[in-house]
Amino acid sequence: MALVTLGLSHHRAPVEARERLAFTEADLPAAVERLHSLPGVEEAAILSTCNRTEIMTVTSLDEESRLIDWWRRERQAPDGYIEKFLYTHRDQGSVTHSLRVASGLDSLVVGEPQILGQMKQTYTLAAEVKTLGPVLGRLFQHAFAVAKLVRSQTQIGAHPVSVAYAALQMARRIFTDMQSQTALLIGAGEMMQLVGRHLHQHGVGRIVVANRSLERAEKLAREVHGYAISLDDLPNYLADADLVVSSTAARGFLIDRAAMQRVVKSRRRKPVFMIDLAVPRDIDPAIAELEDIYLYSIDDLRAVIADNMKLREEAARQAEVLVQSQAQEFARWLESRDAGGTIQQLRARARSTRDEVLEKARKRLASGQSPEAVMAFLADTLSNKLLHAPSHALRRADAVEQAMLLNAARRLFDLPEE
Repeated sequence: MALVTLGLSHHRAPVEARERLAFTEADLPAAVERLHSLPGVEEAAILSTCNRTEIMTVTSLDEESRLIDWWRRERQAPDGYIEKFLYTHRDQGSVTHSLRVASGLDSLVVGEPQILGQMKQTYTLAAEVKTLGPVLGRLFQHAFAVAKLVRSQTQIGAHPVSVAYAALQMARRIFTDMQSQTALLIGAGEMMQLVGRHLHQHGVGRIVVANRSLERAEKLAREVHGYAISLDDLPNYLADADLVVSSTAARGFLIDRAAMQRVVKSRRRKPVFMIDLAVPRDIDPAIAELEDIYLYSIDDLRAVIADNMKLREEAARQAEVLVQSQAQEFARWLESRDAGGTIQQLRARARSTRDEVLEKARKRLASGQSPEAVMAFLADTLSNKLLHAPSHALRRADAVEQAMLLNAARRLFDLPEE
């Protein structure tokens, strides 16, 4: 049996291919069961995210092409389409790859934690449909433990490397108690959705979403448990906002210096943290000159992100060392698991051979043969029987296989080198 991982990811596959070859959340339970039902597949799991899809199997199949054919049929892809983007890992390579993925080392943003949650969902689903076995089950658990170890022993997740998360981290430097703050989000595009999710996850007390389209504002507000307003109502909510984040496609400033002067006066020295992620800018840069206003542009955040990327790269190098060490530990478990069964069979065969020869020796003693002659028969017959199978295998092997078997035999029987 072999541990085989087939996959494609953001490294080589464009978004069109990732979309076409991915499995939806609704498709996954039945797809994993169908994969598991293939002849020769003993264990199976499918990891499918926006950035990668991976088929993980413990299988006796010698050719990955049969797994690829199954994947192609499932997603109705043309011949040769998957192979253009595919990577394949076997045994130790599969182990190392899974540990790297769980630890965030293979992610688009190195060190991001979301992939670990996605792998846990993959494990839970496979366990529910009963397609896991001792190898994949243990591999997932080992990957989760290694990811936790990487987080605790390196700084790989300590430094924000996305604009949205960097904005949150900068806000937390000013507001130690996020629960008592009000955040005003101006815009409802992808960037603001990420910012809103981060703020909601970190317990910001109140979130107000302002957008030209009230419908889009309401959609984001529902997701982050906030309140939606139109851009026309923006002046009425500025004074309540402790944190203002803006990212729109507007031409011209949505917030000017005069408006913020009135806000500063009404807030009575209570600080306002403002982040302008728009290009062109939504917030008048002259506002930064006002007291108690902390205004940052997207360029300020990019400088923070660049510095943090350098720190995260060093942490990633440390994480790689941990992953390699833990992959070897799992490989030792695999080897001991495989060796355990083989050792049991060897011992059982040896006991059976011993009992067979011993019974013949007893009969010889009962027939009146001398103990010395019976002992010689016992020793010769037992050694010949135990060595017959390996000796026969060595003689009939071809040149390449014989060289491998000879090296293994010398190690197994502790023979001196020729």
